[in-house]
Formats: sequence, structure tokens, C-alpha cells
Amino acid sequence: MRICSTIAEARTACGNARATGKTLGLVPTMGALHEGHLSLVRAARARCGVVAVSIFVNPTQFGPGEDLSKYPRGFERDCELLEKEGVDILFAPAVQEMYPERLVTWVEVVGLSDKLDGRSRPRHFRGVTTVVAKLFHVIAPDVAFFGQKDAAQLAVIRRMVVDLNFAVEIVACPIVREADGLAMSSRNVYLTAKERARALILHCSLQAVRQRFAAGERKAATLIKAAKEVLAGEPEVVVDYCEIVDLDSLDPIEQISGKALVAVAAFVGSTRLIDNIRLHT
Repeated sequence: MRICSTIAEARTACGNARATGKTLGLVPTMGALHEGHLSLVRAARARCGVVAVSIFVNPTQFGPGEDLSKYPRGFERDCELLEKEGVDILFAPAVQEMYPERLVTWVEVVGLSDKLDGRSRPRHFRGVTTVVAKLFHVIAPDVAFFGQKDAAQLAVIRRMVVDLNFAVEIVACPIVREADGLAMSSRNVYLTAKERARALILHCSLQAVRQRFAAGERKAATLIKAAKEVLAGEPEVVVDYCEIVDLDSLDPIEQISGKALVAVAAFVGSTRLIDNIRLHT
């Protein structure tokens, strides 16, 4: 695995890889890798001749008071995991490499970036789309792999790719869960044992929606009510949002007649967690 710490090194390595005629896949991450990330790497490995992974804790997507300084980091362990998965190129730049000067140019998907997580975290998606656009310019992948857990992020990035004519295919990979259903997240390490148990309520609320939907319920308000009733069972879990929206526009829907996203975010202690499921008729 070639480790590149500068944009010039990464461009050279990826350019040489593309010159072989092989498909280049990219898995963007912020490190602190877990099985969810590795599932993306395996999907890229199965699909592409060359696999690149980026590790960059992007400061522009963290708001004031968020967990940038304490975000989990473990570069040596991450490298070992990626080596085992057969990754070819690792791009791990410093902040100064990605943002050498004060940033005055932003990529923002207007109309999507202020929904779901974007509503709760102003300017979060502006930071995400800006850094992903930079990664696409540096790596120039044929295919990029993202997890469905960050469903709002996925919708925003898909729209950015279309609007800015990026020559990259976006592949969404399924959420990877712990045995008890908790969605894997780098932030799970923040949870105490009691908080870890409480966090399961997010998955339970989505399962309640799935059951009501399977029984024939199609009214979004009724399904949301079912989810919130379950969430209320853990009063120490503070719900940020619980919504049913269109997969692409992220607009709330009243009646499910096609594909829909059921998304929930909540604070478990001081840790903000997200989860979702897809429904389709």
C-alpha cells in the first residue's frame, strides 16, 4: 500500500494507476475505521482494479462546539486494517495540505444542505461537499463508495456530482450493524456502557416503522408517531429529528407510494448518533 501525504503524491500515484487501464475506486473516510468502513473497501475491491482510501478528519464539516478535537484517531491501526484489505493507495493529508490558506471557495448544494443533518448542523454539508469535491479532483476516481448510514450526505453528494458533471459513479453500500442492531459508527466509542444500551432505541424505533409498514401502513405521520412512541421509552435519549423523506430531495412526504427514507438522529448522552432505513412499495 502506498501512503501519500501530499496532493502531488496522491495525484501521481492515482494517475499511474489509471494509466494501467484499471478502474479506480475511492473510499473517503475520516479514519477510526470499523467494519462499516471495511465493507466499503471490500465493495471497492470487488468492483475496481485499484482501490484508494482517504483518511482526513475534515475540520470544515465540524461546527462550533462539535467533537473535532476529540474525534477518534488511530492512524497506525487504520493502516494495518487497510493493508489486510489489499488497499493500493492511502491518501492521508494534513489539514495544512488540504487547506493551505484561509478557505474562501466553497461547494454548496443549495436546497439540500439544510435538511435533516444539515438543519441541525449548519454549514456541515458545505464542508462535506467542499472536501469531497477536492478529493474527487485529487484522486479522480471512476467510482466512489459511501455508506447508506449517512443517507442525507449521500443525497447531497449525488446531486453535487450531477450538477458539477463529475465523471464519477457514486455507489451506496448497506449499513453495517452490530449483532444487536446498533449501526456502526466511529462515534460509538464515546458511549458508556449504559449509553450504549440506550442507543439501541434508534434501531428499535426504525424496526417499529418497518413492522407497521409491512402491515400495510403508508401514512408517514402514522409511521413517525410509531417511531416516536418507541423513542419516548428512553427519556434520556434526546431526539434531534425523526422524519420520512424522499430519497433524493430529502423533502418530507405524506404518503409512501414509492421509495422513502426513514431517518432518525438523537443525542445519547453527549454523542449524536444517526440511523435510517429505506422503505419501498
